[in-house]
Amino acid sequence: MSECAQTDEAAPQNAPAARSLEERFPVAARLTREGRKARADGDMTLAELRATQALQRVSDYPDALLLLWECRRRSDASSPEYEELLRAVIRQHPSLLDAITELSLLLFSRGERVECEIYARRALRMAPMLPRAHGIMGLIFTETNRAAAGEFHFRRVIELEGEHTRVATNLANCLKMQGKTEESEHWFRRATELAPQNVDAWIGWSRLEEARRNFPHAWELLRKAEEITGGAADLGLARAVLFGREKKDAEAVEALSSCETEERRLTAIARLERGRLYDKMDRFDEAWADFEEGKRLCREVQGRRYNAEAANDLVARLKGFFTRGRTALIPRADTDGRFPQPIFIVGFPRSGTTMVEQTITAHPEISAGDELVFVSHITHIAQRWLASPRAYPECLADLWMGDNQLVLNQFRDYYLSRAGQLGIWEQGARFFTDKMPLNETHLGLIHLMFPQSPIVYMRRHPLDILISNFSNFLTHGFQQAFDLKTSASHYVLIDGLVEHYRRELDLKFLEVRYEDLIADQEKHVREILAFIGVAFDPRCLSFENNQRYARTASYAQVTEKLYGSSVHRYRHYRKHLDEAVAILKPTLDRLGYSAD
Repeated sequence: MSECAQTDEAAPQNAPAARSLEERFPVAARLTREGRKARADGDMTLAELRATQALQRVSDYPDALLLLWECRRRSDASSPEYEELLRAVIRQHPSLLDAITELSLLLFSRGERVECEIYARRALRMAPMLPRAHGIMGLIFTETNRAAAGEFHFRRVIELEGEHTRVATNLANCLKMQGKTEESEHWFRRATELAPQNVDAWIGWSRLEEARRNFPHAWELLRKAEEITGGAADLGLARAVLFGREKKDAEAVEALSSCETEERRLTAIARLERGRLYDKMDRFDEAWADFEEGKRLCREVQGRRYNAEAANDLVARLKGFFTRGRTALIPRADTDGRFPQPIFIVGFPRSGTTMVEQTITAHPEISAGDELVFVSHITHIAQRWLASPRAYPECLADLWMGDNQLVLNQFRDYYLSRAGQLGIWEQGARFFTDKMPLNETHLGLIHLMFPQSPIVYMRRHPLDILISNFSNFLTHGFQQAFDLKTSASHYVLIDGLVEHYRRELDLKFLEVRYEDLIADQEKHVREILAFIGVAFDPRCLSFENNQRYARTASYAQVTEKLYGSSVHRYRHYRKHLDEAVAILKPTLDRLGYSAD
């Protein structure tokens, strides 16, 4: 029972039922009033003391909680005790907008994206014209691969309070994630005009130019940031990335290592970057040490943990619903020939999907869509759209009812209209790509919406995939990539789901092995293009000349000619993989891959 339900020791024991908290808890009320007066007089020490004394009397006294938060919010915002205080304030004052937005920002800074979004949405419902609420929502969407939605909120901030350097920088980064490089450059330039001392804007602009392969300009922009700061750890990371793109790996390692002191350790991202550099230099023990430390920081400092319970529950429910008998009752959506149609390039993160997309989008009849989130969106809105009492995927059972016969066409139209809004359909294109990581989780829904669309499934040695996941910062797949064992477990889970779909559904499905594509590029590119239904085009064999900006961790690799050094890369780290191999062994055997 809450202490608020107990009688304050100063209240008359036989008093009639009180009408207010002040009457029920007069001592706590008096102490809080004294604290308020002290705060008004500028005596914050006494104000905090009185609030604490009131809460010792009544642990969740609303006004005392509010006073204590007001006293501490500028000085102790990073401690667990402060977060608990903030949560207690919100419980007692559920409409206190400042507290809600502050908690959402605190959660964002700690990497708690799911809970942060809950509070950010709550703030935006309460204050749809509040720029700060839109700014937080924009950050959340951008960080969770929903950059188009993030762009909307950053532009709303500009509409509501005008241009300022912070929102211009955020918008520029959001546009960069969408491949809108010219617009991104405009807003980086605007951010630096508004505040020439904005280091983040100069660094972000430099990273944009690096991604566009304009290295001299990238260095010029980075030097502007260095002039402002005199050299900080984040600039060391930016220098390292640029050196790495120029194949100056030793200089890149030095740029990072020189930033590390006893007082200032490298961040998780910097550790992973240095580990990848060591890997390219064949310094595998040092690479592994950095990978392990980078992922430890992600887990223990950022709180990145695999949500095994949610992943297993979703897969079990998908397998239970998408059976041949059940789906035979559901009509498929019609093909809408008015618009280009999607090609779904699926596969576990780091399986080669970006390379295949870069390859086939060199074809004039295929536009690049990159990582589209529309299938995931439909899984979230399907229950409401169908007015079903059950969640996805069980809500899809309502599709076999007469009044829902056209809903799959509506899902299809929603997907195509969202693709059209992004402007990804190039002149003359008949197809566009969607290579959202782990889209294969929803192959059942994809099949219902686009039964004739090609599905290109990239298969790669699971241990090579694990090493690549472990060496990069990836959040796809319920945050599976922050530990080797969880990556292995999630791989087995999703692989089993894909096999289930292939047994139960008549998919238009082509499996391509990464190793085969590396070994005989032309043969397998011809096979992929024939499967899609377009003629062979020799430009697809030189995907490194494709000037589109690939918005993934593979963006640098796909600007280089095809190379085979990533095949069997796991062998350099085999001594660290025993636990993962034990998890993967049945899958490796079934697929014909060796663990040696």
